[in-house]
Amino acid sequence: MARKQIAAANWKMNLTLSEAEALATALASGVSSLTDNQQVLLAVPFPYLLPVQQLVEKNNIQVAAQNMAAKPGGAYTGEVSAAMLKSMNIQQVLIGHSERRECFNEDNQTLAQKIDLALANTLQPVFCCGEPLPVREAGVQNEFVNSQLEEGLFHLSEQQITNVIIAYEPIWAIGTGRTATSEQAQEMHAHIRAEVAKKYSLEVANDVSILYGGSVKASNAEEIFANADVDGGLVGGASLNAEEFIAIIKALKK
Repeated sequence: MARKQIAAANWKMNLTLSEAEALATALASGVSSLTDNQQVLLAVPFPYLLPVQQLVEKNNIQVAAQNMAAKPGGAYTGEVSAAMLKSMNIQQVLIGHSERRECFNEDNQTLAQKIDLALANTLQPVFCCGEPLPVREAGVQNEFVNSQLEEGLFHLSEQQITNVIIAYEPIWAIGTGRTATSEQAQEMHAHIRAEVAKKYSLEVANDVSILYGGSVKASNAEEIFANADVDGGLVGGASLNAEEFIAIIKALKK
């Protein structure tokens, strides 16, 4: 079977509960006839996981968490554990989004711990990687992303890595209106897949879904997703508009 083509929404810290329910309802009514290799994920704020899940689960839309703790449990006020998410039948979780790295100083070692806890609780991690503008301007983005992969992900076994989704997000193209060109997206996705192949095998690399996250919108989704190594998108602002996100879903490869 062809690897999964995924439209993942990241609502970040947006929407009231009523707004979230309205958006989920609109998406549920607008998303139909996904193929076997297509998947829609909604990464929603913690308080909305169950309400949104109940609104979309009959439409093959899955609800994901935006983050989780690097500890299994205990005296960590305000944190949410992998086991808690699993107990709510959440199946995916974002790990290492650029905002978690930049705003909350999450390093690759912490993210490796989160990856291990997620997999131990049979949660599928969406592992985010990507470079800031100074790194891109210096032309060392490949080395930068390599270190994120090696320190955060490549300690996994071959069997474990097949349960991970990778999302490449050029930080300089998030919320800035700047988008990596289709060629730049394909170039980095091909590089990431080659690194996975080098560490594991070509067969494993060809099964791993790699999403692009950087100002994806309805107007550019089809061109970006058409690239051979781009398997969908991790979508921020555009995912807060039902019509826009539905158009992005329709741009996925069949």
